[in-house]
Amino acid sequence: MQKEILFATNNPHKLEEIRAIAGRHFRVLSLGDKNFKGDIPETSATIAGNALQKARYIHAILGSDCFADDTGLEVEALGGAPGVYSARYAGENATYHDNVVKLLTALEGISNRRACFKTVIALILKEQEYLFEGQVCGQITTRLSGTGGFGYDPVFRPDGFPETFAEMSAEQKNSISHRALATSALTDFLLRQV
Repeated sequence: MQKEILFATNNPHKLEEIRAIAGRHFRVLSLGDKNFKGDIPETSATIAGNALQKARYIHAILGSDCFADDTGLEVEALGGAPGVYSARYAGENATYHDNVVKLLTALEGISNRRACFKTVIALILKEQEYLFEGQVCGQITTRLSGTGGFGYDPVFRPDGFPETFAEMSAEQKNSISHRALATSALTDFLLRQV
């Protein structure tokens, strides 16, 4: 029988990816499964801080062991931006496309396209807190390519691959991505718990 673990997110794309990565070992519950529909604060200045803030918030309200993640795209030529503001780079109600357009505009004429995607997962288990990190580096392309994935996937080409995340199959992306690395570290840890 699969163990159950609650993922503290309202993002359906993240939920789908995490379930695909962790699904063979765990039944990943959503906040919808717990009838929670409210907003989750993420006001920290760091990716790890946001992940912890979200996990602590849901743990305090629902009383359940849970995990939360935060992800940022850190672009070298932009001093690490958008970083912790990746999801709202073009404004509070920005779409994924708005954020990508703003990023490409900011990098116009810049030859250094180096960037890293970073995911931090914060787990609260038996009142203890744990952090797991995954990072993948690559290049920001000059135009959008591919229709898969979400967020900055159409303009991020990971090192060692000829295509962007958005051009990869979900299975391929979920085997190498920043979220996959962090989730694998999380599931490895959980499988070692009694």
